[in-house]
Amino acid sequence: MNINPKIIHDALEKVRYPGTGKNIVEMGMIEDDIRIERNKVSFSIIFEKPNDPFMKSLIKAAEAAILAYAGEEIDIKGNINTKTKQPPKPAPIKLLPGVKNIIGIASGKGGVGKSTVSTNLVVALAKLGYKVGLLDADIYGPSIPKMFHAEDAKPYMEKIGERDLIMPVEQYGVKILSIGFFVNKKDALVWRGTMAGNALKQLITDVHWGELDYFLLDLPPGTSDIHLTLVQTLAVTGVVIVTTPQEVALADARKGISMFTSEKINVPVIGLVENMAWFTPAELPENKYYIFGKGGGKQIAGEMHIPLLGQIPIVQSICEGGDSGKPVALNESMTGEAFRLLATKMVEQVEIRNKNRSVTKRVEVINSK
Repeated sequence: MNINPKIIHDALEKVRYPGTGKNIVEMGMIEDDIRIERNKVSFSIIFEKPNDPFMKSLIKAAEAAILAYAGEEIDIKGNINTKTKQPPKPAPIKLLPGVKNIIGIASGKGGVGKSTVSTNLVVALAKLGYKVGLLDADIYGPSIPKMFHAEDAKPYMEKIGERDLIMPVEQYGVKILSIGFFVNKKDALVWRGTMAGNALKQLITDVHWGELDYFLLDLPPGTSDIHLTLVQTLAVTGVVIVTTPQEVALADARKGISMFTSEKINVPVIGLVENMAWFTPAELPENKYYIFGKGGGKQIAGEMHIPLLGQIPIVQSICEGGDSGKPVALNESMTGEAFRLLATKMVEQVEIRNKNRSVTKRVEVINSK
């Protein structure tokens, strides 16, 4: 068969745009630029929007129609270009361009030691040599200032470029900020969700966080609009879920995992931390007493197909470290080592996800050409 533009047009008349009943030729989607060089055919399909959901499927359908109608010897695959009537939307401005990874620390319910884990995890990361920051996003129950022995700290403003920005408090090699620095620690915050969300945005966007390898967010417990505000404001790398072995805590942890992996939020769960995994008396460091149940965190991690990053025991020194503002992760001890191991495993999982995401993006770019 002698290849010419009419044959290609005839073939493309067999390709219908889904839901319209019309073919892509009569819809004016074929640009008048059909090029034929021996058996090689190339042309462009014009779409209304750059994010047309049928773009890839229509290209494949057009290739198949041409091969079926005009002959299998035609070189068409990969030669169909796309154009759009609407220009692509500009990429959103990255709010924290100096931050490499944003990690949320979350829990399905309160009382599981989420803030304690956040505090010791970020300190452990700092001791491993990473540049780190921690935002106390638990607007209604800020506890980070006390856990860092910084309740009396007063963040100040500094002009950076054209903007006046809040400078975070620095303690133990960690940049920290909390609503607790700006309110009376004896007063309860009685704010509606919108007010809390706006305050949280300000603690993110009006602060000079600088260059960070890891920026941790100590999230409120449960599932709320605060979580929605955060994922809509920041490009969150992933979340770490904290739970205890108790069945009631595990049930809420499942809900938390489900929320973050839902289509509406769609944030990867990096892994799970089982806090209060067992009780170890200071005088009997080899003994383990499973007060809240045994292996619940490991079980749910297996069920939900997420890594178990660590199991943290109930040790008196962890509680004392939080109350005194001197996290145990600062010390060369059994508990300090547990948090350093947790930090190492979290970093490994983040690096694996970042590498896989980079490979996926390269493949998508290649496939789109």
